[in-house]
Amino acid sequence: MGLRIQNNIAAMNAHRNLSIADSGLSKSLTRLSSGFRINSGADDAAGLAIANAMRADIASFKVATRNASEANSLLQVANGAVDVIGNMLTRLKELATQASSANADSNLTKINDEAGKVIDEIDRIAGSTEYAGTNLIDGTFGVAVGTCSANTVAASGFSGISGMTASSNYTFASTATSIQVNHAGGSETVSASAAVAGNTKDISFGSIGLTLSINDTWDSDSDYVITAGATGSSAFQIGAENETNNRIDVSLGNATIENLGSSGTSALTDVDLTTAASARNALDYIDDAISDLATVAGDIGAFQNRLSFAAANLATTIENTQAAESIIRDVDMAAEMTQFTKNQILMQAGVAMLAQANQVPQQILQLMG
Repeated sequence: MGLRIQNNIAAMNAHRNLSIADSGLSKSLTRLSSGFRINSGADDAAGLAIANAMRADIASFKVATRNASEANSLLQVANGAVDVIGNMLTRLKELATQASSANADSNLTKINDEAGKVIDEIDRIAGSTEYAGTNLIDGTFGVAVGTCSANTVAASGFSGISGMTASSNYTFASTATSIQVNHAGGSETVSASAAVAGNTKDISFGSIGLTLSINDTWDSDSDYVITAGATGSSAFQIGAENETNNRIDVSLGNATIENLGSSGTSALTDVDLTTAASARNALDYIDDAISDLATVAGDIGAFQNRLSFAAANLATTIENTQAAESIIRDVDMAAEMTQFTKNQILMQAGVAMLAQANQVPQQILQLMG
């Protein structure tokens, strides 16, 4: 048996195993106290990267869920206004039916006056229904400038435009002192000139409800044709990525009196109940308007259903992604407790064995007696 004083190999071996047990015990304590298997990059670098990416997606999915809920609230506001307009069209048809009958001759003026007020209120509701400052059912929801061109030069002179109707063309004929706009809804000329260098100027066309912002490059010798966005829709983000499939484009239609009925024989603006003959014609106009409004209401309902399905899918996605992230990041408490108990016993045994190993060199003193 070799007895050495300088290097106690048995004690060194016991200390090494004790250090391993102590490290394992510390790691188990950290995991058990935090609930996470990965507490730093050293625990699992690849797993941490994957889990962090999933955690970011989960946060984004939660915001997307709120987006879907808020979009549904927006549609509910629009749907409420459309329901009211539908009731008003029903009343308008009652008045037109009454005015079409010979027994209503003496009351035609009164009937027509009420009908006019009903029509005005339809237009007021369509123009004033909004959500967070955004008009919903006047035909401007989501409408943006699609294209702009000039007959002779590049159309760089406009800075913005508001009040446009979806899928419509606006022609601006300008001179040094005025701008004329021509549109399906009418024509208007206002006094205007290009803005001062470096600035913009707002030109309002009140009868059409249009505001044009021009800058100092506006060419007074050219005719501009500006086209509203073809779809007239707004995008709601219902996913975590910048992809088309992660957005829903919502369009709400146009419930103004200029649009209701325009797909048929005429629009509500042509309703006249001053004679029985014109009242009978008005019945056709009103029926067309009811049909147009039904299309608007149907689109709103379809988008509401689509958003509900999207929200349900997001809830499932969040749950499943959270479960996947949990498998990577979270600790299995039962398994880790088993590991903790093992390391705790090894620590106790290691301390005892290190003490025994440190006593071995003491036997050399007996040889010196």
